[in-house]
Amino acid sequence: MTLKERITDDMKSAMRSGEKERLATIRLVLSGIKQREVDERILLDDTQVLSVIEKMTKQRKESITQFEAGGRADLAAKEAAEMAVLQAYMPEAMSEAELATLIDAAVASTGAASIKDMGKVMAQVKAAAAGRADMAAVGALIKARLSV
Repeated sequence: MTLKERITDDMKSAMRSGEKERLATIRLVLSGIKQREVDERILLDDTQVLSVIEKMTKQRKESITQFEAGGRADLAAKEAAEMAVLQAYMPEAMSEAELATLIDAAVASTGAASIKDMGKVMAQVKAAAAGRADMAAVGALIKARLSV
């Protein structure tokens, strides 16, 4: 079963059980997937669906920060609930040790020696850690590794 099929099945079960908030979030995900499919005239595979969900998760994180800064705890809580639904579709996050091993392997395979080679390393790590790691944090780790 593909990720898109799983999301569709979850939408049906949320309809049956009357979970309105969960249903609304799942419909947003399916809408985002459908929009990208129409825009690019392709059918998305699991990796591409994960990128859509990852983008939506990132948007929720930014919204939570803004709402909390603005004193809107009610809206921040709503965004946090949506983010929890989105996280259910994301693969398990990589541990620090796994990330360090992945970064070391990427540095070795690309022959990166300085911060100028960060793009090569980042591209390789991004492909391997798609949806399993926060790329901003990965960028900081790579920068620290290449600065040594």
